[in-house]
Amino acid sequence: MKRNVRPVQVGDCVLDGKHIYIQSMLNTRSDDIQGSVEQALSLEAAGCEIIRAAIPDMDAISLIPAIKEKVSIPLVADIHFDYRLALEAVSAGIDKIRINPGNIGGIDKVRQVVKACSSRNIPIRIGVNSGSLEKELLAKYGAPTPEALVESALGHVKLLEACDFNDIVISIKSSDVHTMIEAYRLAAEKCDYPLHLGVTEAGTAHMGMIKSAIGIGSLLHDGIGETIRVSLTDKPEMEIVAARDILKCLGLRGGPQIVSCPTCGRTRIDLVETAKKVEKALETVDKDIKVAVMGCVVNGPGEAREADIGIAGGDGCAIIFKKGEILHKVSEENIVSELMAEIEKL
Repeated sequence: MKRNVRPVQVGDCVLDGKHIYIQSMLNTRSDDIQGSVEQALSLEAAGCEIIRAAIPDMDAISLIPAIKEKVSIPLVADIHFDYRLALEAVSAGIDKIRINPGNIGGIDKVRQVVKACSSRNIPIRIGVNSGSLEKELLAKYGAPTPEALVESALGHVKLLEACDFNDIVISIKSSDVHTMIEAYRLAAEKCDYPLHLGVTEAGTAHMGMIKSAIGIGSLLHDGIGETIRVSLTDKPEMEIVAARDILKCLGLRGGPQIVSCPTCGRTRIDLVETAKKVEKALETVDKDIKVAVMGCVVNGPGEAREADIGIAGGDGCAIIFKKGEILHKVSEENIVSELMAEIEKL
């Protein structure tokens, strides 16, 4: 069940739980303006809905107008330690600031950032992770436990609330999936601010996708989370693909879903290659359909009865079925083209 969330607007996106927004972060050098703009455009085309860029120094501020001139989705400035970078990012037209209020130089500097953000209705995301936990909290809890992470995040929240600022998004990330899940569940109980979900430093594409699917997926299934990032040590466009697939599996996004069997000794066609080709062909399809790719007719139509359409392999051929009913037989070399032709009719 979805929790009640205090709505926060980031550009044209409203984080209120009615739509789960997909985020990613540029991994181009902050001094590579052209490369950063090109990557931002590529991410937008891939389906990214909010982009974050590291702003490590004053020279990086020039990224903001350059990117915003070319892309239409919101841009977030990732800032650490120097409150002046936040002020300059606001002046440059940023849509959201990501900071830790406790590490930018004291309450007076926090007030300056809050004043600047308030004047332009720019929200602040408080980003806490295991590596940024305060020494006193580490000493108190002995480790970056879920309770320690949440106490840290809510401590930063109090700094902003003390400045009469409530336009807040919270992220509490850990590279440990169990810690991440428990921390977000605890935060969801203690506040009504939108939560940005992610397993930080999740790893390369293979393990990163698995950890993110477990962590992000578990929380979204619980009704927790308003925006997500799948962190991968890979091309950021792959983060978008993974995020969309997580949302599709949970029924939170539309588009085609593929169901395919692992094959067995009854299989007489190259189902592995066929499934890959079908998956590739479906990338350009925007219909909300379930497509089955099954190895044989013994279980094919029956096991995939809930699919809108699918194939079941035979000996060098396959049958195409729709809602469990057989349509016709096709040769192995024509499986994908014939299947896609039937999908076009749906």
